[in-house]
Parts: sequence; C-alpha cells; structure tokens
Amino acid sequence: MGVDLGKMVRRAVFLDRDGVINAAIVRDGKPYSASDVTETVLVDSAETSLARLKEHGFLLIVVTNQPDVRRGTMSRERVDEIHRFLAAKLPLDDFFVCYHDDQDRCACRKPQPGLLLEAAKKYQIEVAQSYLIGDRWRDIGAGSAAGCRTIFVDHGYNERDPEPLPDIRVYALSEAVERILEEVE
Repeated sequence: MGVDLGKMVRRAVFLDRDGVINAAIVRDGKPYSASDVTETVLVDSAETSLARLKEHGFLLIVVTNQPDVRRGTMSRERVDEIHRFLAAKLPLDDFFVCYHDDQDRCACRKPQPGLLLEAAKKYQIEVAQSYLIGDRWRDIGAGSAAGCRTIFVDHGYNERDPEPLPDIRVYALSEAVERILEEVE
C-alpha cells in the first residue's frame, strides 16, 4: 500500500535570523542585525541542530524583519549576500523577508503573521503542526498569530517580554531543537 501524498502533513520550523541562527550584534542590551557577511556568525550548534530537524522531516524557513533596508542603512544586496552565506552553511529551505518599517503597516512585518502565512501557502505547511523559534517579542507574536507553537530563545535583551507568552522558553537554539524533538518523537 502506497503513501497518500495528499494526506501527508508538511511541518516547518520557522526561524528568526539574527539571534536565532546567527548571533545578533548586541549594543546597550539591544539586538541588531549583522550589517554584512563578515559580521555574520552562526550560533553554537546551528549546523547540527538544524540538521537534526531536517532528519525529522521539518522544512526550515527563515522569517526575518530587515527594516534597515527601508531605513536606507542597508541594501537588499547585502541582505541577499548574508542569506546566501547562511544557505551555504545551513540546511535551510527558504527565506521570507520583510523590508518594511513599522510606519508601513504591512502584513509581513512581525509581529504580523504575513511571512509565516506566505511560506505556509507556498509550501503547503500545516501551521498548527509547526514551530516558530524567535528571540524577540515580535517573533513570538507572529508565530502565535499564525497558529504555530512558539519557542522564545531568551537572551535577556533590554526590551519588552513577548506577549502573548511563548509556549516554550529556552536559552539557546540547541535547547529549542531538543524541545521540538521531545514533542514529536
């Protein structure tokens, strides 16, 4: 008896970029994006942790706000260069990027769920069977609004706590992956 491909559930782990798969640049307790590839440093165990998720059949989708493009302090080309670097190092399936700032009031800037919903539509992902891993309140808000389980990587930034509360709070990507695999195995 064959597998009914129409009945297969596609699960994903939606990953914020800076602070989750690569280290954020922290100044005065606040996180910032890397400005180019030379500042892009993978977090500890990113390669092995994400490989474990792939082994369990998860799509790995990066969902990232990059408002510095709208603000004129970074180019799309630099963002694309960072993404090519990350894609060469990690088993990532795709990148969904919001280039807007808050005043644009778009549907894609986290905490809005637009990036996750766009990815879910493109890849036929069952969002309720998926996870979002993020390190800021905006990430958790987007994951919650989209309807997936949320995991907050708490780096102790000097900013507001996530609201709604995350489903799980951890202190490293590797710990987030462990928690996901505990739930699905």
